[in-house]
Amino acid sequence: MANRAHQASAETTHIQRLPPGAVNRIAAGEVIERPAAVVKEIVENAIDAGATRIDIEIEHGGKSRICVTDDGCGMGPEDLALAVERHATSKLAPGADGDYDLMNIATMGFRGEALPSIGAVARLSITSRPKTEKGGADAWTLSVEGGALSGPAPAAFGGHGTRIEVRDLFYATPARLKFLKSDQAETTAIGETVRRLAMARHDVAFTLVSGGRKMLNLAAEAPGEDGRLKRLAAIMGREFGDNALAINAERDEARVSGFAGLPTYNRGLPDKQFLFVNGRPVRDKLIVGAVRGAYADFLARDRHPAVALFLDLPAEMVDVNVHPAKTEVRFRDAGGVRGLLVGALRHALAEAGHRASTTVSSYALGKMTPQSSGPVTPMRSGYRPQAPANPYRPDPSALADAAEGLYDRVRDFDGGFDDVGAPSARMETGRSEAPQQSHPLGAARAQLHETYVVAQTEDGLVIVDQHAAHERLVYEKMKAALDGGKVASQGLLLPEVVDLTTDEVDRLAPRLEEFASLGLVMERFGEDAVMVRETPAMLGEVDIKGLVQSLADDLSSLGESLALKERLEEVCSSMACHGSIRSGRRMTGEEMNALLRQMEATPHSGQCNHGRPTYVELKLADIERLFGRR
Repeated sequence: MANRAHQASAETTHIQRLPPGAVNRIAAGEVIERPAAVVKEIVENAIDAGATRIDIEIEHGGKSRICVTDDGCGMGPEDLALAVERHATSKLAPGADGDYDLMNIATMGFRGEALPSIGAVARLSITSRPKTEKGGADAWTLSVEGGALSGPAPAAFGGHGTRIEVRDLFYATPARLKFLKSDQAETTAIGETVRRLAMARHDVAFTLVSGGRKMLNLAAEAPGEDGRLKRLAAIMGREFGDNALAINAERDEARVSGFAGLPTYNRGLPDKQFLFVNGRPVRDKLIVGAVRGAYADFLARDRHPAVALFLDLPAEMVDVNVHPAKTEVRFRDAGGVRGLLVGALRHALAEAGHRASTTVSSYALGKMTPQSSGPVTPMRSGYRPQAPANPYRPDPSALADAAEGLYDRVRDFDGGFDDVGAPSARMETGRSEAPQQSHPLGAARAQLHETYVVAQTEDGLVIVDQHAAHERLVYEKMKAALDGGKVASQGLLLPEVVDLTTDEVDRLAPRLEEFASLGLVMERFGEDAVMVRETPAMLGEVDIKGLVQSLADDLSSLGESLALKERLEEVCSSMACHGSIRSGRRMTGEEMNALLRQMEATPHSGQCNHGRPTYVELKLADIERLFGRR
């Protein structure tokens, strides 16, 4: 009778325990998404093992073979056997109460899932020799194929460290294999992963070889800021190193360091913006918003700066256990972290003064060579002009043509010929400007086409776009006025009620006085609405409901509101553009020199409000090369 009852119970049971092999393959789908994830997990293990050199080899985008060799601490046979067991790790230790603190993670990995996941879906072999004080330890090898374990067994391995080889990725899960991209796409993803890890640890040497071709060869750099910049320049490009601003700031227990590019060194995509949290590369929307806010005054919305920021803060202030891939984090005080990043970037940009990107002058020199005749293409960030075959011996006939064209322009100076109408260039004469030549932007010598001011410095010349330069000067004055006191507001004939959720109203209520100082006067209207009585005068006609909703959204996602201030600054930028010196206006020598001096004294004057350069500087040595003098 009891036997029948048990049988009936078994027949009605729908929940089953999955076998370990199926469990491992399911779990592997979260950790091992593609070959780049395999490389990431193995390289992070090597970094945690104290490696100073990591060599990576791949074949067919990592699908057929991945081999990672390091010189870390290595493993003995007992550790090897445990390394391929799920949730076995050396990176977590119990506290005094016997519990494991998952909010105090100081290593790259800690979940103990990577190697078992790889072994569940591929052919995995691990060979390692532990590092000992006396030396002479034996090397051991172990293999896992589709979850089946073999070893450990003695092996041959020179030196200490570990070599992990992964073959036939996803052979045990063919469905996943079908979703991989082309070999080239997977190779590119692996390269991006290795570069991010190499940026995080500039003291570790990295090599990456794909199909016998060396893609990456980075030597270990010295500790400190110089070594970090050298590694960043090797990965992000030499121009980034030439145009980078050092970032250093602290707030409470958090510290941000790294480098950010000058506003005039910008890109069409935000693909050169990197954030590292406690040495871990992460992808977080926080950096996108912080960078946009810091560079809002300097770049058009379709242009993006290059930055690499390293955030260090106590482990308990950040949660890295959000996703098995460990590329996402959560901050306890996201608003404070964003404020730290924005403040650090703005401080560095302010210290840059009127400095402009070196790529601007490089582009100009490229266009001035005789070989570059033809239609002028728009300047793009990071442009590197191609040098002529022999820059010291230009083509004589080309120089003759260029000289003839130059003579045609010189004839127009001072309007000295009867057949010339309004002069396109004017020269300032009769006055010594030697004292002013010692200034960074030199002394004004001429105005070209009533648009460009030409100034002579002690070791070259500067060409200034008068409209772009004055636009920045006016904008900075308007911003100072905005920050210096209460913004003028205009009352509404009929106050407008904006419906919100109760939570949104609760978030807005404590900030009503702050919004009033920016010209937006409103008060709580019941439990789920606010009444707006005044709006900032400079905004003119404004979508009140949209503005208030933006404020509430900012407070919800970031803990602080930026929408109103950014909207006001956009208006200031537009007013500055329309209120500055226009192209086509003739300026006196005093006015031109005054403009140069104001630029030197004004932060950010190296670029206008839209990210365009306000001046180009050419060194005398560069000009002499154009004429074959060097």
